[in-house]
Amino acid sequence: MSQRTERRGIHVDQSDLLCKKGCGYYGNAAWQGLCSKCWREEYQRVRQKQIQDDWALAEKLQREEEAAYASTHGTQTQAHSQPAAVPHLQPSHASLGPFSKFEEKKTNEKMRKVTTVKKFFSPSSRTPPKKETSEGRTPSPSISRHASFETDQVTKDFVEFLKNLQKPGREIHKHCRAFLMNMSSKKDLSAEELSECVQDFYQNMSDRLMSHFKGSSESVEPVMDQVEKYIMTRLYKSVFCPETTDDEKKDLATQNRIRALHWVTIQMLCVSMDEEIPEVSENVVKAITDIIEMDSKRVPRDKLGCITRCSKHIFSAIRITRNEPASADDFLPALIYIVLKANPPRLQSNIQYITRFCNPSRLMTGEDGYYFTNLCCAAAFIEKLDAQSLNLSPEEFERYMSGQASPRFSSSEADWPQAGPPPGTVAANPAVAQLNHNLELLAGLNNRQEALLEAAQRLQAELLSWPQGVQREVDNILEKYPLNVLPRRVAAIDGNNADSENLPPPLTPQVFAG
Repeated sequence: MSQRTERRGIHVDQSDLLCKKGCGYYGNAAWQGLCSKCWREEYQRVRQKQIQDDWALAEKLQREEEAAYASTHGTQTQAHSQPAAVPHLQPSHASLGPFSKFEEKKTNEKMRKVTTVKKFFSPSSRTPPKKETSEGRTPSPSISRHASFETDQVTKDFVEFLKNLQKPGREIHKHCRAFLMNMSSKKDLSAEELSECVQDFYQNMSDRLMSHFKGSSESVEPVMDQVEKYIMTRLYKSVFCPETTDDEKKDLATQNRIRALHWVTIQMLCVSMDEEIPEVSENVVKAITDIIEMDSKRVPRDKLGCITRCSKHIFSAIRITRNEPASADDFLPALIYIVLKANPPRLQSNIQYITRFCNPSRLMTGEDGYYFTNLCCAAAFIEKLDAQSLNLSPEEFERYMSGQASPRFSSSEADWPQAGPPPGTVAANPAVAQLNHNLELLAGLNNRQEALLEAAQRLQAELLSWPQGVQREVDNILEKYPLNVLPRRVAAIDGNNADSENLPPPLTPQVFAG
């Protein structure tokens, strides 16, 4: 066991999963190691500083432009007032003309950019003018378009849920619809600004509910779950992997990276799972299914649920293998192995979507936040995986990555019993090993099928010969013991009656003449 601990190349302290500011909540790599609360505070501080710097730059450029304009105007006025006194300066003024126009054009270009930045960060740009507000009452094409069955079902469930709240339910529905209409007019915002709008809405709605339920978080949490489900189902198409981000590019890079690491074995990651055990193999399959299913969900809470179920299956597989509870040091390598084996679709986009639009309280504490933080660590580890992490030499790592060689392992190198090639032979990659295993199973099934067909043919022959055998046996018995059929005698009704002699004779019919 100590030898396996020394070989382990993957280890993360539990303190590394927490916020770097020491608030006690779980951090996130997408937030530079901070929790959602500290990240928002830091983001607001940096943003305010950026706005102040942009205003200072705009004022500085405006002063420079005014000074350059005044200087150019003064020079031209002086040149027109004294044309004969300094004839030798006329060529220089002629050469300054195009240069001053170039400087003016360059200054105007700077001012245009600064003005755009000022408009972008100014509060008035977020609030549309009255004319646009009146036009904004008309639903946008994306909202007025026929909704999908899932969206319709979520809307019905949300309305039915709010009916139990009566008056607060109507207010919640009103605010949610107003927020959706407002978000439909903000298609040009970046992903961070869309996230900020959603998080602000969550915070405001949570504050309203806390005041209504008098600080009862047990009553607020289910309402916020329904609000998140309704809001994010309606906004999913416009905020998941938006065009303003490079999420799709990161997805392709991660997918190609995982494909290039197809040769990584469970022994290299020092994973405490024995897939030869049927229960362990079943849990591994379920974990892979759950992590892949995450992409089909629309609500961040549902995606987190897939991650949580996947993690619990991993813990079960480790517990069955080791016959003892799994530790955090065993969980992360196993999660990395599951991610490499599953290659989940749009992994980075799903992580960013959860990070941006999930209820922050769910990511800061609880098992959902813990498992999600570990998934982020696993994705970051796969991006930076090197030879040292897998206990390989750089030369071996490069050969495996280029496909020039396949990993060599024997039963002595494995910490758990396994079925593999004999020592000294080259083992194929896990996909080929699984293929060989499946071929062996198919061969065994083929032998069993052939034996079953032979037994069926024998049974059919026996059923065909059975009537003939029975007929022969009956004929033999009849020959040995012939059957004599005696004639049947018909007796009177009272023939067997012993007292019939004492009975009077039967009555004889008599005819009387009329």
